[in-house]
Amino acid sequence: MQVLPDIVGPEPRVVFCGLAGADSTRERDHYYETPGNSFWESLHLSGLSPRLLRPDEDHLVAGLGLGLTDLVGHRDPRWVEIDALAQKVAVWQPDWLAFTSKTVAQEAARALGARRPGSLGPADLYVAEAQVFVLPGVSGANRRHDYDGRPNRLSWWRDLAEIAGPTRRSAT
Repeated sequence: MQVLPDIVGPEPRVVFCGLAGADSTRERDHYYETPGNSFWESLHLSGLSPRLLRPDEDHLVAGLGLGLTDLVGHRDPRWVEIDALAQKVAVWQPDWLAFTSKTVAQEAARALGARRPGSLGPADLYVAEAQVFVLPGVSGANRRHDYDGRPNRLSWWRDLAEIAGPTRRSAT
C-alpha cells in the first residue's frame, strides 16, 4: 500500500481525509486520482477551490487553506492508525476534518471508541480539536440517487464550504 505524503499548509480551515488501505488507493501518485472520482470536481463546484484542479495539482490545496491526508487502515479498527491522525490534526489545528465517505468516518469513530456518525454533514465527533464533517463518498462507485435525503453529493460539499468560510484564492 502506498501512503501519500500529507499536503497541509499553515492554518488550514479544512483537512480532507480519505482511507489509505482501500483497494482504489494502492497504486497512486496523487490524491483522488482514480477514474470517476468526484473529489476535484466537488471541491471546485462547492466553491472551496476557485478553479477545477487536476489530481496532479493536489499540492495547490495548501494555498487554499485546505489539506489532504489519509486515515491509514485496513477496514479493521485494530489496524486504523487513529493516534497518528489525531497527532497530526492537533499540530495542523484545522477547524474541520472532512472525511470523504461515511465508511472513513465510521472507521475513525470506531477506532476512537466513539459513536459512529449515522448521517452526512457535521458530526458530534472531534479529532483533536477539529470537528468532523462527513461527506458522501467521492468514489466513482458511489453513484446513488439519494444522499441522506438529498439528490446529489454536491449539496453536502456546499454546506461544508459555507461553514468553513471564504476560500483563499491562490490556486495558480
